[in-house]
Amino acid sequence: MPGNGFGIRNASGLRCVLLLKYTPDGKTGPRPSPRRGARARRGLAGQVFTGGQASATIDVACDTAERRGSLGDRLAVEPLPMSTTAPLLSPELLAQLERLELVSRKVFRGRMKGERRSRRKGQSVEFADFRSYVPGDDLRFIDWNTYARLERLFLKMFLEEEDLHFYALIDASPSMDFGQPTKFQYARQLAAALGFVGLVRGDRVKIQPLGRAAGRAAPVLRGRRSLWRMLEYLDGLAPGEIVPLAEGVRDFCVRNSGKGIVVLITDLMDKAGYQGALRYLLAQEMDIYVIHVLSAEELEPDLQGDLRLVDCEDHDVAEVTVTSALLKRYRQTLAAFIESAREFCTRRGIVYLLARNDLPIERLIQGYLRERGLVR
Repeated sequence: MPGNGFGIRNASGLRCVLLLKYTPDGKTGPRPSPRRGARARRGLAGQVFTGGQASATIDVACDTAERRGSLGDRLAVEPLPMSTTAPLLSPELLAQLERLELVSRKVFRGRMKGERRSRRKGQSVEFADFRSYVPGDDLRFIDWNTYARLERLFLKMFLEEEDLHFYALIDASPSMDFGQPTKFQYARQLAAALGFVGLVRGDRVKIQPLGRAAGRAAPVLRGRRSLWRMLEYLDGLAPGEIVPLAEGVRDFCVRNSGKGIVVLITDLMDKAGYQGALRYLLAQEMDIYVIHVLSAEELEPDLQGDLRLVDCEDHDVAEVTVTSALLKRYRQTLAAFIESAREFCTRRGIVYLLARNDLPIERLIQGYLRERGLVR
């Protein structure tokens, strides 16, 4: 666990830095100050204080040796700004994702050279096959060694390497702002992980919330250096855009003509139905994946008694008395809804996957999505 930092000001107004380092036994110990300089020296040291149940050792680095304070000085502790939210992609997860690549079940023609091996033949350093020479072929690809042995002209063919369009569509409706972590947060993390895999392989990556919840156009990213732009864009997204699922997908299809892989991350909770949205994607002739995200509270509700339920999108109200019989009917209805979505997708060549919001992202990608052929 990383250490905490505090700013310390002594009676003379000198600004110092206090660094606390957590040790494996749950206590804290001194940590060397990262500040460097010819005159920077360790000043105050060695005093232990207790706050709550944690103890820590104070280690103060002052700006100059001449302006050190003493233990008798009055110290005021000022917390330094620290991040309150966990990063979307941890270093450990990035290391695992870097070894993967996105795989398309269909053959699409890329716009630019990339690191993804294509099924088409073209120019690269990896040999694919021979074919007979016909008038008009490029003489640079003739295999003269074969001609010397067989006195026939053959052309060398190589595997083409090209980029791939990857789109991640995130449902930003209010129903996604539920659960712990929220379904929207889980969708953002999954989109960031898959987007990073595409960036590493030189693919064109675009992550877009349905309904343009971010209030700005989604950027098209390519290359490893675009990782921070992608994460910054995702950090600016927020749920709450009340847009029908079909309308959001239709807007995406109108604005994006590129062919490739599209991953729709949604809870499929739309009173108008999800079928229209998926039909729009089918018309684009893309490689479609539907990640159906539901929270653990939705799959296994822990409710009882008289309740007043309010729809978070259209504010419909329903007063119910939760009993074991009602919970049983709810689970049966939910199971039927999930099965109908899976069947609808399977019949139309769409890969469907149900994901709980408490399932670790690395398990979802390395296990389930690898089994379904999205990554390898």
